[in-house]
Amino acid sequence: MKIDRRKFLTNTTGIAALSFSPLALLKANPTKMSKNNFKPIVLATNWGYEGSVEDFCAKAKKAGYDGIEMWWPMENKDQEELFNALKKHDLSIGFLIGVGEVDPRKHITAFKQMLSSLLQNMKQKPLYVNCHSGKDYFPFEINNEIIAYTLEQAKNSGIPILHETHRSRMLYSAPNANTFMEKNPALRITLDISHWCNVHESLLHDQAQTVQLALSRTDHIHARVGHAEGPQVNDPRAPEWSAEVQKHLEWWDAVVQMKIKNGASSLTFLTEFGPPNYMPTMPYTQQPLANQWEINVYMMQLLRKRYQQS
Repeated sequence: MKIDRRKFLTNTTGIAALSFSPLALLKANPTKMSKNNFKPIVLATNWGYEGSVEDFCAKAKKAGYDGIEMWWPMENKDQEELFNALKKHDLSIGFLIGVGEVDPRKHITAFKQMLSSLLQNMKQKPLYVNCHSGKDYFPFEINNEIIAYTLEQAKNSGIPILHETHRSRMLYSAPNANTFMEKNPALRITLDISHWCNVHESLLHDQAQTVQLALSRTDHIHARVGHAEGPQVNDPRAPEWSAEVQKHLEWWDAVVQMKIKNGASSLTFLTEFGPPNYMPTMPYTQQPLANQWEINVYMMQLLRKRYQQS
């Protein structure tokens, strides 16, 4: 079906219709995996949401999410507000941590303080802690010190502490991540492979060995679809992105298959399509090319249809 792009952008019903297109349904077909009551735990991002934590939790629950992922709040009043909202709406939580200090030693100190604050003040055990770890330009020894610290804290707390494959961080590229994974057999990651597609300007056909190692280390997935020239396609429901969507699904399928083979009953996913300017916009007007919330809900429903087995 040929799509009139002008009508698609101006007609709000176009997005809803496309989300139920034959292409979209094809991508939502369940993968062929052995049954063991496996289920995806799908979380919502508050990235770009401008309302209160209470309102966000209510919206996520109504949409059908299992929980949320957000940055650890350092202020006591913000922590209280968050935990009250999580309890009220019966939602799970995964936390993000990371700091912006550009001096390596100050960075490590601030990072440790943030993680310590989380581990000492949590009133609900998180599913995981996802780290925006280090900097791409820090020396190996500095970034590796962060990994060593988190491995120790994960062991002591019993909470999975993961490191995200994210641009500008220590795992910003496949080769760099490979070095850290080989040096640290216990290192576990959050797979946001959309970043690597952007960094390597490809769907990583020439990085297969490192990608396979990363998939085997993955305990959490950021379900955003990237492409050779950016970390986020404008709309994963659009047919022009079918190759990119299919490749990301293949990577996610492989992680799920490994989890099932190892006896796991679940895997956490975050639907993380972002707001402008992560979301491409029209020139001059800066209007987003698609609706962030609708796309993320679509991704949540796709993941459930694809991986729900009970």
